[in-house]
Amino acid sequence: MKLNRFLLVATAMLIMTSAFALSKKSKKTEIPQRVINVDYSAEKGAMNTMFKQCVGAGRANEGLRADWQQQLAFVKKECDFKYIRMHGLLTDDMAVYSEDGKGNPQYNYMYIDALYDYLLSIGVKPFVELGFMPNALASGHQTIFWWKGNVTPPKDYNKWEEFIRNLTQHFTERYGVDEVKTWYFEVWNEPNLSPGFWTGTQADYFKLYLYTAKAIKSVNTDYKVGGPGTAGAAWESEMIDFCVKNNVPIDFISTHSYGVKQGFLDEYGNSGTVLSKDSMAVSGDVLQSRKEIAASAKPNLELHYTEWSSSYTPADPIHDSYHEAAYILEKIKQVGSAANSMSYWVFTDIFEEPGPRFTPFHGGFGLLTIQGIPKSAFYAYQFMNKLGKTELKNTDTRSWATKTDNGVQLLLWNFTNTLPDSVNNQTYYVKDLPSKSKGKVKVSISNVPAGTYTLEIYKVGYRVNDAYTEYVDMGKPKQLNKQQVEELKSHNNGSPVITETIEVKENTAFSKELDLRENDVFLLNLVKR
Repeated sequence: MKLNRFLLVATAMLIMTSAFALSKKSKKTEIPQRVINVDYSAEKGAMNTMFKQCVGAGRANEGLRADWQQQLAFVKKECDFKYIRMHGLLTDDMAVYSEDGKGNPQYNYMYIDALYDYLLSIGVKPFVELGFMPNALASGHQTIFWWKGNVTPPKDYNKWEEFIRNLTQHFTERYGVDEVKTWYFEVWNEPNLSPGFWTGTQADYFKLYLYTAKAIKSVNTDYKVGGPGTAGAAWESEMIDFCVKNNVPIDFISTHSYGVKQGFLDEYGNSGTVLSKDSMAVSGDVLQSRKEIAASAKPNLELHYTEWSSSYTPADPIHDSYHEAAYILEKIKQVGSAANSMSYWVFTDIFEEPGPRFTPFHGGFGLLTIQGIPKSAFYAYQFMNKLGKTELKNTDTRSWATKTDNGVQLLLWNFTNTLPDSVNNQTYYVKDLPSKSKGKVKVSISNVPAGTYTLEIYKVGYRVNDAYTEYVDMGKPKQLNKQQVEELKSHNNGSPVITETIEVKENTAFSKELDLRENDVFLLNLVKR
């Protein structure tokens, strides 16, 4: 009898302990609901659109290709980039500079004219990167990339100055003063990476900048010139100090930042890049740059990040992954108003620093593949471009709320760095990477005018506008036939995943609850009928 009673008590205690343990476990794994509350009538101000001020491209000569131009027109239409920046404007494949037998300069701008005429015809302005050195004007033979951009200082700085003056005057005569006043002239690219992009010293670069700025300003003092276009947010304070000390004009600071934690130059991705675990990678550099400018003798200079991305190598599969879309939004939001532009590097995989590429997805920088297939990253920019002109107050750090005359938009995302420790990007992001649940997100927008609305919900995430994972499903063919290209485009075309009719009544908030997974991106567009 006593034994039975003991067993009964022991069993009861075991059940209670197990229940407690299960309860504790369920509480531990429970994901709290994310709530985004917005008031349609609470305006913050004009939406900051610095994210679409500029985008990058590989080199100028690639811009003479028909497929490059077709892709840029598409990206302009969908994302509305205002400027484009590229390397190689002055390299020999653009045929801009030579010398006769007596050493007299000969200028030719036919290729540049063809490129710039096209850009302006579709409403894109050049962010003019002045580089690299024409071989006839170079002091040495060191080059970079498959297309052999000469990275040595000029053999004669006076000849360089006259060349830049002549080029600037040509732009003025062809396009007019009012147009060229809106352009930016950036001197060189990443001169702090020596001997990669520049065989001279910092002092040699500052000398190049002095002669270049003098040449441009001699044509028109209102033309905008700046630099140093460095890697890793370097030389900014030194650049300003040099210009102030020597009375050299400077209108903006430019520099670059990438989200991996090692190295600067690796065309082939052989070193193995690792996405930084620092939550403020890239954006922290931008905020620091703004602080340096604010503390300088020229505190009101514009700040342009003329290259940025998650990784600096065009052989990094994170660029192809669906993770990239949320990464882009995360960094743009963190930067806020610190930069005047953030130029994503680059808009297309038609990009030949390591030479022509042989596979359709190879970790290229582009928003589009060589064959024009939109990657998930493309939709981050397309979605931002769908936002309204007026931003609404919003305390959620991973969303924007905006409005237009006939509706309201809310762009939200989750960014989760899922890269395991001791694993590099080239090993991890090439895989099929299912996303895990992040619980629910509830959107509530009060004071929306009463009426009938169409609700469009757009999404990017795992297997949604995720062309790369579908490419993995295909077995990663080394070549895509025409049908496969069209399938990838049609299955990942950015169309709404949900379209429904919504009735908003007086004094009733619009609300919507969504299942959220790692690195999901949602755009809610409520349009009044």
